[in-house]
Amino acid sequence: MSVHPEVLWAQRSSASDDEKNVIYLTINLPNIDQSSLKFELTSTSINFEANAGSPGTPVKHYAFSLDFFSEIVPELSTKKLTDRSYFIILRKKEKKEEYWPRLTKEKAKNAFIKTDFSRWVDEDEQDGVGSSLDDGADLMGGGMPGGLGGGMDFERMMSQMGGGLGGGLGGTGGDVDVDADAAGETADVETDSGSDSDDDGPPPLEEAEPTN
Repeated sequence: MSVHPEVLWAQRSSASDDEKNVIYLTINLPNIDQSSLKFELTSTSINFEANAGSPGTPVKHYAFSLDFFSEIVPELSTKKLTDRSYFIILRKKEKKEEYWPRLTKEKAKNAFIKTDFSRWVDEDEQDGVGSSLDDGADLMGGGMPGGLGGGMDFERMMSQMGGGLGGGLGGTGGDVDVDADAAGETADVETDSGSDSDDDGPPPLEEAEPTN
């Protein structure tokens, strides 16, 4: 039986600069056994398998696959394995200012795919925010920032809590279980069948009422 790791994502978009037209994907899985790692990236999908386990705990097999919302350029995408995660920068194929409304082709939401708040910035606040994060693959090791990178302040992060789950999930080729240690929490998969909104990014901010 395979366990689904936690997958965090954020993005940047640009109609003119390839290096600022990317998806940041973090497979939040400590102590990956590199010899067991199987990673396949195509223009439309990602497949991942690996064994991982902390010292003194049983090694588990992790796996997932998903289809992207739109095409990427595999040969221009980069990846980095650390002791806490597998970090990937995916180069979007289509250059445009608009964000992807979600990570995956399927509209159904999944509990294991989450917004990476430590890297996320709103679509209209990208100017002046650096796009290269190759030296920060384990920036915070999770979807909650400790130092609030990516130009996001604490108030905004708190207002966005509870929103921004990623999209659906492709098959893993077998049963998938939840690992509380790797995913951090267990939740049921919700199917977004009645909503017209595709937006899986952080929700819009509400203006605070002035205080006397």
